[in-house]
Order: sequence, then structure tokens, then C-alpha cells
Amino acid sequence: MSRVEFREERCKGCLLCTHVCPTEILVQSDRFNKQGYKVVCVKNGDMSGCKGCAFCAEICPDEAIIVYRSKKDSQDGKVMEDADV
Repeated sequence: MSRVEFREERCKGCLLCTHVCPTEILVQSDRFNKQGYKVVCVKNGDMSGCKGCAFCAEICPDEAIIVYRSKKDSQDGKVMEDADV
């Protein structure tokens, strides 16, 4: 399962990531960071909709998003996690 991690202190609430997410799991939260911006979060905290496409991380001008993709190790079938962007 892929997952998204936010560096909330870097988020400026531009919402570009919410527009490019193909599964529409990213939304603006009611929380503010220390700079006074409303940060982005995963809708209902449900990460199961994340496909690991990393469109959100690629478009973020402040590098506030890290996407972890799950992948299987072809030799022993273990699921490993790899960070992207």
C-alpha cells in the first residue's frame, strides 16, 4: 500500500496537490501550520485510495509532500517501501 506524508511546516495551502490527485483523496484540513496556512491532509485519514502516482509531490512548489510507494521484492515476495520525491 502506498502512502503520502506531509511536511506541514512547508505547506502553504496552495491546493495544487488536491487538483492533480487522480483519486481525490487530498483535501484542505482545518488545521493551521506555524506560518498560519491551512495544510492539506488525506480525506478521512484513509490512505487506501493512494495509488502512489506521486503527482502531488511532483507539483508541490514547496516540496512539502513525500510519497512512499509499495513494491514487491521479486526474489522473496516481500513488500518493501520506497520514497519518491
